[in-house]
Order: sequence, then C-alpha cells, then structure tokens
Amino acid sequence: MKEITADVLVVGGGLGGVAAALAALRAGRTVVLTEEFDWIGGQLTSQAVPPDEHSWVEQFGVTASYRALRDGIRDYYRRYYPLTDAARRWVHLNPGAGGVSRLCHEPVVAKAVLEAMLQPYRGGGRLRVLQPWKATAAESDGDRVTSVTGRHRDTGEQTVVTARYVLDATETGELLPLTGTEYVTGFESQDDTGEPSAPATAQPANMQAVSVCFAIDHVDGDHTIDRPDSYGFWRAYTPPFWGGPLLSWRSPHPRTLEISERSFTPNPDDDPLGVVADQRLNPGDANLWTFRRIAARNLFTPGAYGSDISLVNWPMIDYFEAPVIDVPDADEQLARARELSMSVLYWLQTEAPRPDGGTGFPGLRLRGDVTGGSDGLAQAPYVRESRRILADYTIVEQDLSHAVRGDKGSVTYADSVGVGMYRIDLHPSTGGDTYIDVPSSPFQIPLGALLPRRVENLLPAAKNLGTTHITNGCYRLHPIEWNIGEAAGALAAFCLNEGTTPRAVREDPSRLADFQSRLTADGVELAWPDVTAY
Repeated sequence: MKEITADVLVVGGGLGGVAAALAALRAGRTVVLTEEFDWIGGQLTSQAVPPDEHSWVEQFGVTASYRALRDGIRDYYRRYYPLTDAARRWVHLNPGAGGVSRLCHEPVVAKAVLEAMLQPYRGGGRLRVLQPWKATAAESDGDRVTSVTGRHRDTGEQTVVTARYVLDATETGELLPLTGTEYVTGFESQDDTGEPSAPATAQPANMQAVSVCFAIDHVDGDHTIDRPDSYGFWRAYTPPFWGGPLLSWRSPHPRTLEISERSFTPNPDDDPLGVVADQRLNPGDANLWTFRRIAARNLFTPGAYGSDISLVNWPMIDYFEAPVIDVPDADEQLARARELSMSVLYWLQTEAPRPDGGTGFPGLRLRGDVTGGSDGLAQAPYVRESRRILADYTIVEQDLSHAVRGDKGSVTYADSVGVGMYRIDLHPSTGGDTYIDVPSSPFQIPLGALLPRRVENLLPAAKNLGTTHITNGCYRLHPIEWNIGEAAGALAAFCLNEGTTPRAVREDPSRLADFQSRLTADGVELAWPDVTAY
C-alpha cells in the first residue's frame, strides 16, 4: 500500500475539485487531486453537460479563473479547429451555437484546457493526480480527518493519502459517510428549514433525477443500435405528471408545468451566428437538436463537419425511478439510468415521430468518441443532487427566492466568498415530484455554508455544501460549483499559511477581512452589481 502526504487532499476532480486544487496551489501549497473517471472536469467533461450559466456571464458574476477556463476553451477552438472567418472573429464564440449556453462545446476541449491549467503544478512537483481513483475509507482523530484511502480502478493498487486539509469535491459527497461527517440528503421538512416549498415531513430519499447524457450526429446510412433489453419497459413508461409516455416529444414545461411539445430537426440550416443563448429570455429547449448542440457545422469550414453534434440532456433521459445515494442498489440504479438513455436513442432512431409524418431517424449516430464513454454514452452520470453537509449556516429558499425576497434581492452575507446565479431549477425527483423551476435573485456564497458543524478540517468543494434540496437547485451549476471549490481550496491554504482554522476565519472579523481580500486579489467576486432576478 502506497502512502502519500500533502498539505491539501482534494477528492474528486470535477469542476469544484480542479478549482480547489488550483486555488491551494496558487497559494503555495502541495496538493493531491484524485478523480474516479478517465477525464477531469466532472459535469463539463466526463458527464458531458454544456455549461449552464447566468445571463451576465460574459460581463461579470464568475471568478477570474473560471473566466480563464472559458477563454481557454474559445482560444483552443481558434488555435486548433477549422473555423470559418466569421466564427473566428466572433468575440463570444459559441462553437455549438446551442440555445442553453453561450459556450456549448465538445467535452474533450474543456478537458484539454483544464489539464493545461494544472500542468505547470504537476511539472513543478507540487501537484499529484491519482486517476482513476476512488476513495474507499478514511481515518479520523477526534474532529479531524487524518487520512483517506483509495483504490486505483484498473490496477487495484491502494494508496493512503495523509493531508492537513481534506476537501470533498466528489459528485455525491462520498467522503461525508466515510469520515463520519454529519450530512443530509433529499428533501428537508418545513420544520427543519422554514422553507415555504418544503414538505411537512422530511423525505431523505427524495432526490433529483440523474441523467446519463450522450452525443449524436445525423449522417447518411442506418446507424440503429441493437434494441436495448429494457426498451419495452421504457417505451410504455408513463409518469403521472408527464402528460403521456416518457419517450415522446411531449413533456411538462419546467417553468409552467403545462404539457408542451418540442420539435426535433437534425441539422437545421440555421445561422449559428444568430443564436442568442439567454435563459433569462428563453430556456432554449423548443428545438431539442439545437438546445444543447455542441458543434454547429456551419461554424466550421465546408466539409470539416458532416453534421452538427448534439448533446442529449433532454427531459426523457431523466432517471427518477429511485435514488442512487445511500441505497444498497446504487450500481443497479445507475445501470438502469444508462439503459434508459440507450432506450431513448433507440426510440429516436426507430419510432420518434418525424415532421414528414414518418417515424425514426436511423441516420442518428452515437458519438461515443466525443464523450469518451466505453458504451458510447457519457463516462459518468450527471448527478444533480449530492449529500450535503450539516453546516454552520444552511442556505434556504427564503434567502434567495424571488417570490419571497421580491425587489429586496437575496440575503446579503457578511462572510461572502463568492457569487452565483441560476433559477431554482429542480428536475423531477425520486419522490414523484415534477419540476420546480422558479426565479431566484443573484446571490452570494456564504462561508458558513462551507463549514461542517463539527469536523474541523474537511471542507465541501462542490455541490455538497450547506444548501437544501430546494436551494441546491440553483447552487449546482458549473460556475457556482467552481466558485465553491475555489473558495474551499483558498480557505484551506489561507488557514495553513496563517496558522488558523476555517471556523476562526469566519468568527474573527479581521481574519475574515484578510481572507476576503485574498479572494478578491485572486479575482473572486464577493458581491453583485445591481441586477435583478429572472
């Protein structure tokens, strides 16, 4: 069994984990970063989810390092891809011209940029990356985590990592049970949180759907996959709130819950330069092909792309049959989620209604080369809702809901360590709930939500901070996860450099001011300009 020592251990190499590692490294600390899957980057890469971002992302409301990631992705396209002259001149280049985001792109490009951001520290010997590696056990001494043990997926080799600070940046908060850190799952009760939308009784197994995304293009020929074994089940599956079969163009509109019909037109002859991706104005999902398109062929020189590439993260792939956290059959449920996605693809190829009155699009081709998954799908499931620490401060609905706060805007936190913005966006859940998708006000990220109530040196660095089931709906998105991770990594380094503790930083106004000044110097915005909810 190998033994490694570092100042900071970051378990989980998603967006929060990479941001946490970079922040600690910038502050001069040694870091071990681990990742379970073949690609770092989490929801942006191995989960293949184009970035969900707020409307002002090109102007403000993200950290400088997150902006460097976005700029790096665009620079990568300009450097290596055969863009048209017009696309190359497009300041806010959107390679996929998707309706969901101003920066829809192929997952592997983000992976390349993230690797480049980490490489100087790997070369300098202060960063070690263990991959593909999964935590299996942890040791604690009182209220401090002393080490984490994990196993290499392919070789089975075990490694013990000892660190003074341990950051949980996993997609499910998997270090929390391993370390005995107190946490919550699912829907809290109204008695627990006071939230107007919470149920009377806590529902710990009621969690948002997970999704296994995949990429497709549309080319000549018949690319129909073998009929999945579970296709008959999913073809007949009719959720009570869906308005019909799950596998159809009809589903609830997330914001109004009215049953609406979406269109699907592979390779529309649209002008990608004219796409305006602004979720404040339009969720962008009317045409599912362009909704999360990650390569718009008309942005590249003729012949470079024979087809657009579209990323399928659509309503019908949401798996809400059962939770995948703190259940004995989690692997089985995740396998069923993958079977659902394969069934959706088969339905698209064989039975989906076409505008011309026919059925099926056999020219749809699964692009596993784009997502890196061995079965053609994304490598990892998109997990929207994690275990969440019981924190010194819990962010609740009445802190930021526009329905509650109105024109006052979100609650102001004296201990802000960043900002974020997204609608309270909850997908159908394992408790039988339909969408909740309502306005929120631009919000700050409070340091208190990063502090477990008891454990002193474990910090959440992803979606596992002190939110609720409801507020997780707006804290779970790409730039916010990055900011959470960056703040956690910076906090660990600050405490080591200053000989203090996270709780002391929050409780001492002078130390808090020093830490916030450090964040500001690194390009972390702590407050919003005067913008309103949507």
